[in-house]
Amino acid sequence: QVQLVESGGGLVQPGGSLRLSCAASGTIFSIWTMAWYRQAPGTQRELVASITSSGTTNSADSVKGRFTISRDNAKKAVYLEMNSLNPEDTAIYYCNAEITPYRGYSRRPYWGQGTQVTVSS
Repeated sequence: QVQLVESGGGLVQPGGSLRLSCAASGTIFSIWTMAWYRQAPGTQRELVASITSSGTTNSADSVKGRFTISRDNAKKAVYLEMNSLNPEDTAIYYCNAEITPYRGYSRRPYWGQGTQVTVSS
């Protein structure tokens, strides 16, 4: 059983910073791409940033220059450093990872339960 557990969300003022963390646990053979998505009320879930197992990153235009994704393969963790936050960043942030649970199995996506980020004065 694979689990992804996020932490680090909360309430922050405009211009502030937050750091999200996500750790994978359970039966894991390999972790491939890890990513952060977000979903605001009434909108579709969107990709915020992703990082491959070799460290190649990709991010949405709306967060470029403000958010940084990183990972620690030894800890099976992914992080999202968020700076210069604005109210449009308010959403539930979800951790996602492509994981192979056993050798020879196909990789499949797993999701965390989500963590709320609210940017408001």
